[in-house]
Amino acid sequence: MMETDVLKQKVVDCLQTIFDPEIPVNIYEMGLIYEIEILPISNVQIVMTLTAPNCPAAQSLPLEVDQKVRAIEGVNDVHVSVTWTPAWDKSMMSEAAQLELGML
Repeated sequence: MMETDVLKQKVVDCLQTIFDPEIPVNIYEMGLIYEIEILPISNVQIVMTLTAPNCPAAQSLPLEVDQKVRAIEGVNDVHVSVTWTPAWDKSMMSEAAQLELGML
């Protein structure tokens, strides 16, 4: 496994510890993470969305993602950007998340 793959897995593991305050499912399983890119010199770029623009966690979640990913050993810098395109919908959730929320 390449170093970037190892680092990316660490980022995924980290994101699975972050939860939307209103939903008992982590943001990774919710499908809120659109892209994780490991750039040169271990810079991490994350493109994410939120369930809705007026989501109460709109301010806190991207900040939490930034802080937690930044704390991973080997990460140099982190850039988190929030996008609304494509808009999030329930189909983006993993099967595990849908099961957890009783949607399957």
